[in-house]
Amino acid sequence: MMTSMVRTLILYFFITVAIRLMGKRQIGDMQPNELVVTLLISEIAAIPLQDPARPLSEGIVAIFILVVLEIIMSVLPMKSKTIRKWISGSSVVIIKNGEIDQKAMKSVRMTVLDLIELLRMQNIFDISTVSYAVLEVNGDLSVLLKSSELPVTKQDMHIKGEQSNLPLPVITDGKANKESLKALQIQKSELYRLLGGKKENEIFLMMLDRNRNGLTVPKEDSE
Repeated sequence: MMTSMVRTLILYFFITVAIRLMGKRQIGDMQPNELVVTLLISEIAAIPLQDPARPLSEGIVAIFILVVLEIIMSVLPMKSKTIRKWISGSSVVIIKNGEIDQKAMKSVRMTVLDLIELLRMQNIFDISTVSYAVLEVNGDLSVLLKSSELPVTKQDMHIKGEQSNLPLPVITDGKANKESLKALQIQKSELYRLLGGKKENEIFLMMLDRNRNGLTVPKEDSE
């Protein structure tokens, strides 16, 4: 009995440290590879607990390897968009300009009932009020309501008939996003003009909408 308690405590503290090193988020916010590693860790930890004859070191070594692998897999997507898309997938626009993209829904195997359910979870019960809906890689649905359905602010009192625009990331971590540029119909020449003399690799994040309004965050100088 005492042996089982000691083994359990050792694994408990080791797994707690391992999860901490990986910097895990809530399960609903995990990327596919993060969820896989978390599930594997729980399964591996159960083996030495269920079979006292198995060396505890086997489970610890296996968990350590998974932690190292997960850290590597979390760094690689920062270096390559292709790797990031392959590992985590990409967001999919389900509703665009108030119209449902049926092909996009089929590509992610989403039914109309699934879409309605996700909208209800956002307290949206009338699909006709939605201007844009984006299915994120973690399964959440990001929604932008039509301008007529948005809450009125003091600034809105001076704006009439402004159309809802979905800001898109045109530059992320110093690299232009071709998909966003194409969706916003922005040519490279116009992008350079909007940068105001700055270079792509000097920009950490640039968000723009169809009216070319948005946010630009320069990269911080690395010390």
